[in-house]
Amino acid sequence: MGSLQGQNVVVVGASRGVGRSIAEAALSEGATVLAVARGEQALAEFAWETSGVKTLAVDATVDSAPDEVFAALEPDVLVICAGALAPAAPVQELTWEAFSANWETDVKASFLFCRAALRGPLKPGTRIVLISSGAALSGGPPFAGGYAGAKRMQMFLAGHCQKESDRLGLDLRFMALAPMRIMPEGAVGKGGVDGYAAYLDIQPADFLASMTDMQTPADVGRAVVALATGKSQGSSFAVSGSGLAPAA
Repeated sequence: MGSLQGQNVVVVGASRGVGRSIAEAALSEGATVLAVARGEQALAEFAWETSGVKTLAVDATVDSAPDEVFAALEPDVLVICAGALAPAAPVQELTWEAFSANWETDVKASFLFCRAALRGPLKPGTRIVLISSGAALSGGPPFAGGYAGAKRMQMFLAGHCQKESDRLGLDLRFMALAPMRIMPEGAVGKGGVDGYAAYLDIQPADFLASMTDMQTPADVGRAVVALATGKSQGSSFAVSGSGLAPAA
């Protein structure tokens, strides 16, 4: 029997990349999984290729999104993995719109769903995991606009919401998980690799060759399952090739 047998897992941003790997990990552990994303075609492909996954096309940055998602499946585990591509240009070359893209997507989606979890509230014992980034801890590259700050805000948000849950006696568990290394398998990771390579004036393959202790999307999926089923203390965690650990 899987560790999530009988549990409802909702993954927002699940149509591809890391989000899809998280949904697949939850399915492998026996969960009923609802994959949420904006793109209907990508969700349809996921459902075609993966037996048992439920799908819902919703823009996670719309105010009504949490109500629509929770009406489709009330989660025991809620994972927010929705995010925009980070910009790939120095600050002086960016518009505010480009600089703030990850605040308007990653942070806004996390805020809306965390707020709804507290206001609803979701049922006691629900676990909420926000997918952050190692850039939140390292500061990120100088060409990625507000990306690192946005991903750090997700960590702050998990901590703030945990304090509110405790204060209100809601028995909700809020956590942020930061994959520490760029993962070239997805669009976000490929964009990061290409951005670093262009900034350093090297080939993408050379940049990748310089990286160590890399995690895969499957590692992130397993880390989310571990957080959802374990009793780890704290609100911020990191996953690398070395495994899951509290974030520094």
